[in-house]
Amino acid sequence: MLTLPSAAEPLLMSLSVAFTQPTFQRVVPLCVGAILCMGPRTVTAMLWTLRGLIPGHPSSYHRVFSRAVWSLWPLGKALAWAILRHIPADQPVLVPMDDTTAQHRGKKVYGKGCHHDAVRSSHSHMVWRWGHRWVVLAISVKFPFISRRWALPVLAALYRPKDLNTAEGRRHKTAPDLARQMMAVLIHWFPARKFVFLGDGGYASHELAGFCYRHRRHATLVSRFHGDANLYAPPPPRKGRKGRPRVKGHKLPTPQEVVPGSRRTQATVSWYGGGQRRVEYVSGVGHWYKSGKGLVPIRWVFVHDLQGTHRDEYFYTTDTTLSPEQIISYFTARWPIETTFQEVRAHLGFETTRQRVAKSVLRTAPCLLGLFSVICLIFAQHARRHRIRLRTTIWYTKTEPTFSDAITTVRRLFWTQSVFQQPCHRDAFEKLPRRLKNLLLDRLSQAA
Repeated sequence: MLTLPSAAEPLLMSLSVAFTQPTFQRVVPLCVGAILCMGPRTVTAMLWTLRGLIPGHPSSYHRVFSRAVWSLWPLGKALAWAILRHIPADQPVLVPMDDTTAQHRGKKVYGKGCHHDAVRSSHSHMVWRWGHRWVVLAISVKFPFISRRWALPVLAALYRPKDLNTAEGRRHKTAPDLARQMMAVLIHWFPARKFVFLGDGGYASHELAGFCYRHRRHATLVSRFHGDANLYAPPPPRKGRKGRPRVKGHKLPTPQEVVPGSRRTQATVSWYGGGQRRVEYVSGVGHWYKSGKGLVPIRWVFVHDLQGTHRDEYFYTTDTTLSPEQIISYFTARWPIETTFQEVRAHLGFETTRQRVAKSVLRTAPCLLGLFSVICLIFAQHARRHRIRLRTTIWYTKTEPTFSDAITTVRRLFWTQSVFQQPCHRDAFEKLPRRLKNLLLDRLSQAA
């Protein structure tokens, strides 16, 4: 196996629990190749980057995704455990969840469908793309060397079209259903932690709210809300009457009916991008009702941005003890997952894979999302003992590192401590002048 940098070896070796030894000996070169290569993240491109340094026939590396026996669940657990080490045990764990569409062409690509592309759409124009829709759960981390949070993906599930589920005899699951399944797994893995799940408008579902309320010792949901939601008072106590007991009390005004006549409170809250924003809000409590699903106690908040850059929004939480300021700050903390999706596309070739069969499709995209987390964790480990080098120019300066700095640093580590430490390269590389070596490493390690 390749020699691994000291900052990366413990993390990568912890992922071996998901594989047999022969498969793991193929996984490590693929992981290193995926970090070092630029452009499309195909297996051939990864092997070409490390040509001459890896043993075995190339087909054995292709079979890691298409035929080898291993599961993504142990990988997700090991990755989540490594991330949670950076969050104190007494603090809630913020878990942004969202879905993203990766375009893939081809008539025989498994799981492909026509999905709404939120990135290219606006409030007045809808864009649809053919490809895969991935539901992703990430853990939000604030490393000591940055002021903003980074969202590190840990679990991902493919949304399958309804006709595909019918053809395969599988119960159809919506995106909130898939998110609920991964939420339950995360709670089961770490029962001692308190998770705050952060969802966009697509996850403002009564089912998710009911799930988090049932598991309120371990989970809280913060998401967008509907201004016309059905809110009720709790059912009155039964007074010995015969018949079915009442499931809800009297009807409460909807949030959009309450806001116009209510006095607004001004406050400064945490905002998108890690900054502060002056807002005014109206808040209320009630029981959200859905026929056949019962009542869920919630606190809702109407938010108006006093600077006028964001439209008015409704948020809600299943933890009625949270203050309106906390609810707003929690929801805006989900924005880093959108940045993660953009970085995965720009630097890790999220939409450049060429898999077609079911196993390869179901494994490749989650592995690339997990690779984002692996790179960030290696960078954080390296930053604990070394000075961080930022990529700046005269016309573009940065005060703190971004993911482009992280992947550049990690690539440089693997080039110097893995590739150029091989016997076939070590002597020739050491003979180069220092300035030439730095020039070559800068070009090999560039982020894009």
